[in-house]
Amino acid sequence: MDADSRSARHHHELAELRAALARARRALTGWAEPTTWATPHRETDRLGSTRLLRFDEIDHGGATPLIIVYAMVNRPYVLDLAEDRSFVRGLLDGRRPVYVMDWGDPEPEDHARPLADYVGRLASLVDRVRERHGVDAVDLLGVCQGGTLSLCHAGLSPASVRRLVTMVTPVDFGTTDNLLGALVRSIDVDGLVAGLGAAPGALLNAGFLALRPLRLGGQKYLDALVDLQDAGRAGLVLRMERWIQDSPDQPLQAFREFVRLFFVENRLARGRLELDGREVSLTRLQAPVLNVYATRDHIVPPASARALGTRLREVRYQELPFDGGHIGIYVSRRAGATVPGAIARWLDA
Repeated sequence: MDADSRSARHHHELAELRAALARARRALTGWAEPTTWATPHRETDRLGSTRLLRFDEIDHGGATPLIIVYAMVNRPYVLDLAEDRSFVRGLLDGRRPVYVMDWGDPEPEDHARPLADYVGRLASLVDRVRERHGVDAVDLLGVCQGGTLSLCHAGLSPASVRRLVTMVTPVDFGTTDNLLGALVRSIDVDGLVAGLGAAPGALLNAGFLALRPLRLGGQKYLDALVDLQDAGRAGLVLRMERWIQDSPDQPLQAFREFVRLFFVENRLARGRLELDGREVSLTRLQAPVLNVYATRDHIVPPASARALGTRLREVRYQELPFDGGHIGIYVSRRAGATVPGAIARWLDA
């Protein structure tokens, strides 16, 4: 190709890029700063930095409340990102009170708190909801790390949980296809955060992005040029990007313990987990379990999540696979049309 041809091609490519950016600018003109939660809610309880949010005000009589427990390492508003992309709304079918736990940002005194204190916060909020609604037990839906913490609570206080849903929840952190586990074990995480004096959310976010550097570090922004041509899709792109960059800092001691107990020593899968001197045994679970996992999950591989089924005794156990990824299981339109409804039907069965 001669110089004139190369120059003409470059001019053509530059013109196409400018046109795409102009379309994106028009789509975003007048678009307000993206909000966080899309669905009205109110705070009902607070323990330190941890809030409990209620998403309905219907009198459900004696219906069993549902508490959704999200991970500490991300913000839970991804479960309610937009009106048409809301996992929470999919569960608001009028049959049960729906709550979401928001762990919040650690306060200065939280950095010395052990992991057992945060599992204790979950237990305290479960007790408050039980008392408020006059029920002996609640339904728990734990997502990702929130599912692991929900398993810890159910193992310590089995009678307080009527039914348990785990979604993209790691149980065996040592499976051979667990890239995140291998990455964490290859780094002196304890020494790193001790030197920093904190566990910054930006550092954790960089670790997640490093699992798929090409896809998450470049390709998605090229794809966004197409998405931004439509105002509705532009709003979702902005909300997702805001959520990705909005990782909270972690309470230092609890984070170090979680890494050691689960990633390094894999104690939950090995049946050797203790919190505050109390044994956390999955064999003590009494509630029926629905294990929802994503078949193309690069953060919690199916083998890590499905390990739960081999560690339970004498409880009803069911699996629900979703053909998608870790985030798509509660953000994609396809998941929204199937997964919340399937969970709601299982809770009502």
